[in-house]
Amino acid sequence: MVRCCVLYHSLDTFLAAAALDTMRRYVTWIDIALVANDAFVPLLFELILAPDSIEQLRAAAVGCVLAILQKRMVPRQKVALLRSLPVSRVFADPNLVIKVPYLVTGYAAEVLECCKKLGFTDIDSSTPVELLEEALPSVFYVMQESEEVELGNVVEFLSDYVITMRTPLQKQAVYLGHILEFIRVQICYDPAHRNNLDILDRIGREEEDQMGERRKDLLVLFCSICRLAPDVTQLFIQNLLIRALSSSEASVEEVEATFTLFYRLGETVNEEAMRTGSGLLRELVQMLLSSQFPCLSHRMVALIYLETVMRFMKFVQDNPQYIPYVLAAFLDQRGIHHPNLNVSRRAGYLFMRAVKLMKSKFVPYLDMILRGLQDTITQFTTSDWCSKNLECSVSEDGSQIFEAIGLLIGMEDVSPEKQSDYVAAFLRPLCQKLNEVLLDSKAQGLEESSAKVLTLQQIIMALNALSKGFNARLATSICPAIGIMFKQALSEVLEILIAFPNIKILRNKITSFIHRMVDILGGSIFPCLPVVLKQLLMESEVPSSHKLLPFLPVSCAFGDASRDVLEETSQYLKHTVYGHEAKGSNFAPKDMVDFLVLVNQLISKFSTSVEGILEEIFPAIATRLIVILSKDAFPSGPGCNTEEVRELQELQRILYTFLHLMANHNLSSVFLAPNCRGYLDALMQLLLLAACSHKDVLLRKLCVQIFMKLIKDWCTNCNVDDKVPGFRSFIIEKFATDCCLYSVLDKSFEFHDANTLLLFGEIVLAQKVMYEKLGSDFIIHFVSKGLQAARCPHELTEQYYQKLQQANDIKALKSFYQLLVENLRQQQNGSLVFR
Repeated sequence: MVRCCVLYHSLDTFLAAAALDTMRRYVTWIDIALVANDAFVPLLFELILAPDSIEQLRAAAVGCVLAILQKRMVPRQKVALLRSLPVSRVFADPNLVIKVPYLVTGYAAEVLECCKKLGFTDIDSSTPVELLEEALPSVFYVMQESEEVELGNVVEFLSDYVITMRTPLQKQAVYLGHILEFIRVQICYDPAHRNNLDILDRIGREEEDQMGERRKDLLVLFCSICRLAPDVTQLFIQNLLIRALSSSEASVEEVEATFTLFYRLGETVNEEAMRTGSGLLRELVQMLLSSQFPCLSHRMVALIYLETVMRFMKFVQDNPQYIPYVLAAFLDQRGIHHPNLNVSRRAGYLFMRAVKLMKSKFVPYLDMILRGLQDTITQFTTSDWCSKNLECSVSEDGSQIFEAIGLLIGMEDVSPEKQSDYVAAFLRPLCQKLNEVLLDSKAQGLEESSAKVLTLQQIIMALNALSKGFNARLATSICPAIGIMFKQALSEVLEILIAFPNIKILRNKITSFIHRMVDILGGSIFPCLPVVLKQLLMESEVPSSHKLLPFLPVSCAFGDASRDVLEETSQYLKHTVYGHEAKGSNFAPKDMVDFLVLVNQLISKFSTSVEGILEEIFPAIATRLIVILSKDAFPSGPGCNTEEVRELQELQRILYTFLHLMANHNLSSVFLAPNCRGYLDALMQLLLLAACSHKDVLLRKLCVQIFMKLIKDWCTNCNVDDKVPGFRSFIIEKFATDCCLYSVLDKSFEFHDANTLLLFGEIVLAQKVMYEKLGSDFIIHFVSKGLQAARCPHELTEQYYQKLQQANDIKALKSFYQLLVENLRQQQNGSLVFR
């Protein structure tokens, strides 16, 4: 092989390169002494070092040397091998270093690996620290000048090098500076795409995505250096900021990279250092806030600048003298008044976050803030919105400015008189614009995709956001004028719902606004509720002359028979109440979920005060839910996890939450109202099915709790005084045995699951409630038709009865009942002899 290379390296380059490549392939498994010797090594380096060496041969020789370097061996032997190679001759020639970048980085990586294993302290001559020190300048030179070497390999080497440092020495600090500069260069965008990134077209988005991926490991490396040597990093950032401010030729790409690194520096600063501004941090933040940096008109630079300001807000929080600078950055042309819509919207969102963090310290500047935002608010209410105005992310729709304003106005430090004036100043133009668009829409019609819908949507979102700064105490007690103004705004918003109830996007925004008004208007919203609920349920009105459904006989079998009964009920409602089957599906499950969430909020906030309202709307709710949920709407198996099924599952969960809230807020009487009672049986069947066999264990627990509350409300110790004829028998003959016994005997009832144990606790408690309310009727049936039917031994039945009679020892009853169930399961398998 040696002779071939010597003879043919000048005569037949291809043959010599092929011979070297063949040798490289053998290095990994042959004895290293066969290649790392006085015959091969001088030849390989002669091919590498010779000025007139052909590139093909040089590359083949480099491949062989790399294979030798990467040969696995014990660290001290590897160090001896590394010392024997004349790599220093390569390092001495910068022109040659550029030609063999993989040799330089590969050698340095192997030396570093030996350093990690042997340590960095110079104990003896085998320590490879001096080899690493010799190689690093060439590594940095390759990083800066060569385009051949793979970025990933370089970053991996540098990351390993940084990790090995403890407290950087002066020379290492210099090396860290080289690494930081390398990172800065590598994260700069290509100037060729500057315009694409400013307008963010397709090319710009692709470039952003690619750079985001490219930057990941580089910025991780940067953060490692920040934690290792914060002083070195802060000095590097300071020099970058000074360079950006002093140079008239600073490019967009350089300034954006500077702010990106400054932002990442903020991620690594601990809370104490952030608060005190340790090191150069105070000077850096002051430069950031008080200086007018170039290129801020570009979208990319402006966005990362604002993010960096927000990153250091905790420093400003403890140094309030910088608040005017922060407000200026958010409110002038760098932020909310930036000509680029994306930047302006993002600035509004970040300003809202800043207000949430420092609203008490922003109050003294409230007048200045509102003056600075007045033209923005005017533009918001005078613009004709179109889809291109809404291309920002969902969290940056422009309404965040109103939320920030509301949070500031709602502070207790602001006098009620000023609060009232401020609210009027912002509500009035919003409502005027809303009325103008609404009148025009009524005259000319309104389509869901029209610009008018977008305008109305934006106004409603602004009203909603503004209201977030106020609570019920402020709006109804401290400053009632605010509540009156919001109530008037609600009335005007409801006009949209009355005029255009079928435009889903507006309907959703209006529902969200109603939620806010319930929170801040309190009981004063009651006069509006009939209109609100009627409009939201308009598609599911039920004729007042509908036929009441009879209470199902308690002899209905549990399981498939109950499903058949519910299906018959569903069909009955479709044909009798609606007149035709198709109409039962007009109201989507998602709409019903939104409606029930609102009703649940009303119940939670007002309790029995909404009893009359619930009696009016309950028939429509019950009818719709029975039609949607009573059939087998939840198929299982591949391809069944569709959006439609998930919506139905969410509706089912909200339904049981609704019934649970009614039961636990003393509203069970609503079920018994004359116009509601006809739906009672179908709902009880739905509850029973869910309590016995629903996949969601916590939902089953909810249903058991509902039954317990109804038993307490409707059953007495004397059978003749029960409020609901037939309910006692239904509980004893169906709920007690099916839910409290048979469902827990099923092997799918897993006692090792924490949530299942919670459900089991509620089932045991339900038995205690049934014993207290239903007495001997319950225990006789449960023992004879339940335990005995399950072949429970007589002595265990007696013990169960004794435990049930013990007044307050529910824990003992639960433990015993679990043991009883487990014994019955084993008996069914024929593997247990009862003790």
